[in-house]
Amino acid sequence: MKLNKNFLVHKTGNDTIIVPTGNADFSGVVKGNKTLGAILDLLKKDTTEEHIIEEMMKIYDAPREIIESDVRKTISSLKGIGAIDG
Repeated sequence: MKLNKNFLVHKTGNDTIIVPTGNADFSGVVKGNKTLGAILDLLKKDTTEEHIIEEMMKIYDAPREIIESDVRKTISSLKGIGAIDG
């Protein structure tokens, strides 16, 4: 899976913003935190959910179950708006 080219990512301080281009089926703006930004950085290249979880484990000191849940929820939301291909 990979970030859809019709979505732009902008980071400002602790916030991450996802904005669709005119070619996206989604219209609106998604605002998230640094964690979302880290996940989106990993989605710039074709990757897997497991790889994202492993990389997030290196960044954050949290139980694996929490990271897995957060990553799965984020990926599901991004897929729901068409921001992820694959």
